[in-house]
Amino acid sequence: MSRLTALNPETTTGKSKDLFTAIQGKLGMVPNMMRTMGNSPAVLNGYLSFSGALGESSIGGKLGELIALTVANANSCEYCNAAHSFIGEKLVHIDANSITDAREGKSADAKIQAALDFSRTIVEKRGLVNDADVDALKNAGFSEAGIAEIIAHVGLNLFTNYFNNAAKVVVDFPAVELVETAAI
Repeated sequence: MSRLTALNPETTTGKSKDLFTAIQGKLGMVPNMMRTMGNSPAVLNGYLSFSGALGESSIGGKLGELIALTVANANSCEYCNAAHSFIGEKLVHIDANSITDAREGKSADAKIQAALDFSRTIVEKRGLVNDADVDALKNAGFSEAGIAEIIAHVGLNLFTNYFNNAAKVVVDFPAVELVETAAI
C-alpha cells in the first residue's frame, strides 16, 4: 500500500491539474509516480523539467533508459524497473536482451558498458568517484558533456528511485522482476 496518495487527475485542481493535463496529452495517461509527485506541484514540475531537459541530451534516449534500468536495479526500485523496461521496449525500441542486460549493469557494447559501470560506481560511491572512474569514460569515447549527462541521468534516477521506494508508489506498468544480485 502506498504511503502517499496518488492523486486523481480528474479531481485535482491548480498547478498539479495543469501538469497532469500536459502529461495526459503527451502520454495518454498519468502514471502513478507522477500522480503521487503531484501532491507537491514543485516536486512534479521539478521532475518533469529535469527529465525533459535530459531528453535533449547528447547521449540519447537509449543510453538514458539503459542507465535508468541499471540504477533502478542497483537501488531495488520496482517501479522504475518496470517503467523503464516498458519505456525502453515500447517507446525507445531497445531490444529485449539489452534491457535484460542493463538490469544487471551489463551491455555487449563497450561504450555503453563503460557508462553503465560508471553509473553503478556513482551509486555505490554516492558520487565520490575518482579520476580513474572518470578516465574510463573518457577512454571509452565520452565527451565531458556526455559525462555530465550520465551523471545527471544517474541523479534523476536516484531521485525517482528514492521517491518511489519511500512513497511505496504502486506499480502501474507491467511487473518485471528486479535482479537481486544487482542491488548495491
